[in-house]
Parts: sequence; structure tokens; C-alpha cells
Amino acid sequence: MANSDKNPSETEAILIALDQLSQTIDVMTSVVGRLRNHMQQQEAAASDQTKDLQIDMQSDRILH
Repeated sequence: MANSDKNPSETEAILIALDQLSQTIDVMTSVVGRLRNHMQQQEAAASDQTKDLQIDMQSDRILH
């Protein structure tokens, strides 16, 4: 179906729907980015805790 076959209100409705989809994609991209950052921060914090525990365990050893 050619564009000229559609009436103006149908074209406008399609453009509005496309704009809404674009906005939804932008929001979802932002959410995914924030979730990714959060997960990376958690991973870094867990890694730091593991290193701290390893240092604590080494300092508790008695050398003979």
C-alpha cells in the first residue's frame, strides 16, 4: 500500500506510534545502562570484599 493511499489521520497515528516506540526504546536503554552500572558496582564491591578477606586471612597466619 502506497503512502498516498493512507488518509492523513492514519499517517498521523502511525507517526505518533513510532514516536512513542522511540521514546520507549530510549527509556529502556537508560534503564539497561543503569542496571549494568549497578551490577558492575556490585561486582567491584564483592571483589574488594574478597580481597579484604584474603588480606585478613594472611595477616592471621603465624609464621614458624
